[in-house]
Amino acid sequence: MNRQNHTHELIVSGIHLELSQSLKVFVQEKAERLFRHQERIMRIRVELECDPKQAVSNRFTAKGHIQMHGPDMNASVSADECHKATAMLIDKLDRMLERRARMFKARRSHARVADLNLELGFPQTI
Repeated sequence: MNRQNHTHELIVSGIHLELSQSLKVFVQEKAERLFRHQERIMRIRVELECDPKQAVSNRFTAKGHIQMHGPDMNASVSADECHKATAMLIDKLDRMLERRARMFKARRSHARVADLNLELGFPQTI
């Protein structure tokens, strides 16, 4: 298979939250799984937000944006801890990528109606 050498970009930003080095490394390690599963990803942007006015169970929000060839993907998850919200976000994005790959594979393997009509000998309408 002809593979090109793509450089993947990961952008991690904090909103009302100071990002520690360990949190950045945690997000980077988790995001590597997404890059391994889908080689067409160009960029992943993760925004971690802390809202002290929210209830304790929804204090941290992690938003993820995947830019790839084709439609982009967006997801958002809230949790009581920042690391937990990040892990849940990566799991959600991974499920979305798996579903997208499964849909493309199903679309590729099923014959189209126009192709079936030609094989069966039905006349084409103009």
